Amino acid sequence: MDLFKDYAEFKMDILKEIGNIGAGNAATALSCLLDKPIDMAVPKVQMLPFEAIAERVGGAEKIVLAIFFRVEGDAPGNLFFILSPEAAKKLLRRFAYLTVEDEEEFSEMEWSAMSEIGNILAGSYLSSLADFTSLSMSPTVPALAIDMAGAILSYGLLQFGEMGDDALLIDTTFIEGQQEVEGQFFLIPDPESFDQIFTALGVPKNHD
Repeated sequence: MDLFKDYAEFKMDILKEIGNIGAGNAATALSCLLDKPIDMAVPKVQMLPFEAIAERVGGAEKIVLAIFFRVEGDAPGNLFFILSPEAAKKLLRRFAYLTVEDEEEFSEMEWSAMSEIGNILAGSYLSSLADFTSLSMSPTVPALAIDMAGAILSYGLLQFGEMGDDALLIDTTFIEGQQEVEGQFFLIPDPESFDQIFTALGVPKNHD
């Protein structure tokens, strides 16, 4: 039992390190994009069941903004970056210096800016994971939606069939001066992809 526990902790240590490196890369890329210093807090990384995602972001009926990607390559899966519409507006206003006039609707420019921010996050975290595993992993063009969290997750299931049972949650906090904006980044590998990832890292898949 202690051996199994040690392997589980080893897996989480690897995933936390990937999250840390990805956050650092994302902060650097965002700073270049926005031409201003952007930091990201050390992310909280945890594993949770797929069915717990909606509850983690406020419940199945919670209205959220989601940026969705399909992960292609050696370990396919799905990515969601989820935050509240209010947090998205704050991110655009305080970090991207966009003039936000309507707190309910998103303009085409705001939609485009959120898409680019999502691209940077997805690329940074997947690059970190690919560097650790030597696996090829890349995100598709992002899809954005504002809807209830349960509906957004159901859409992902309808589009790509059964998702894996587990999700990797990376709490993402943007920091600029005294301002902070929080969101959640979920990596949901296809059923066999977690085994593929950990096998590439040298962790026997029979140890959970």
